[in-house]
Amino acid sequence: MALSDGTTPIEQQTILKKTYAAFNARDVDSVLALMHSEVDWPNGWEGGRVYGREAVRDYWTRQWNVLDPHVEPVGFHQDEAGRTVVEVHAIVHDREGKKLADEMIQHVYVIEYGLIRSMEIRKP
Repeated sequence: MALSDGTTPIEQQTILKKTYAAFNARDVDSVLALMHSEVDWPNGWEGGRVYGREAVRDYWTRQWNVLDPHVEPVGFHQDEAGRTVVEVHAIVHDREGKKLADEMIQHVYVIEYGLIRSMEIRKP
């Protein structure tokens, strides 16, 4: 079944799997190519939100200088609003290798015409 933007849940999952793989590989250009130019993104590290691809790039560059996050999608479903909810196993180390977090979280995405428009982080 197609969603309101014409993509299917499987197509959205494919986009998001590519996003997580590129993020974990620190391939920021590949991740940003999957985002809308005016993406609305959570700043899960410092708080607040960032807007636009370059703001996401700047945020991740700062984050990766201090932290080494790894996020692994383990499940996908659509919520009642048609957003894609990803069950994520998140592990975060500091740059010296000390584990700071190891938890399950949810990433909730709005994808429009094959591009990530927004994401929010929430506890399951």
